[in-house]
Amino acid sequence: MAKREHLVFETRHLPAEVDELGPDTSEIRLLLRNEHASMVHGSLPPGGVTLAIRHKTVHEIWYILGGEGELWRRTEQQEEVVHLRAGVAVTIPLGVAFQCRTNSGVALRFIMCTTPPWPGHDEAEIVDAHWPATYDLPHQREDSN
Repeated sequence: MAKREHLVFETRHLPAEVDELGPDTSEIRLLLRNEHASMVHGSLPPGGVTLAIRHKTVHEIWYILGGEGELWRRTEQQEEVVHLRAGVAVTIPLGVAFQCRTNSGVALRFIMCTTPPWPGHDEAEIVDAHWPATYDLPHQREDSN
């Protein structure tokens, strides 16, 4: 096995402010990334419904930290809606259409790991929605802070 000359350790605390809105309109706080994967904290406010999207080149794994909601996922072979609550983990495979909504009075909070690392908003394409989205376009959404 080849010896690595230099390893970089990174540590980051959860930012208080939202860094950006995801292409689906979820609130994103950037955590860490390396050449293999990226990790962010996502949230969706009470009553929020994201845009329905599909990723072109990445896979995601979500871990729900708090709040409650639902995740709709669809491929050509299957379609389902799953209940999201603290302790639930889900996958969003490459090419799967998906949409998320909250169904409690508190924000849905989750960690998203993406592989390969998130390349940017052009990664996602809008698809036909399962539920009407709360906001039409990410840039039209008011800051929730």
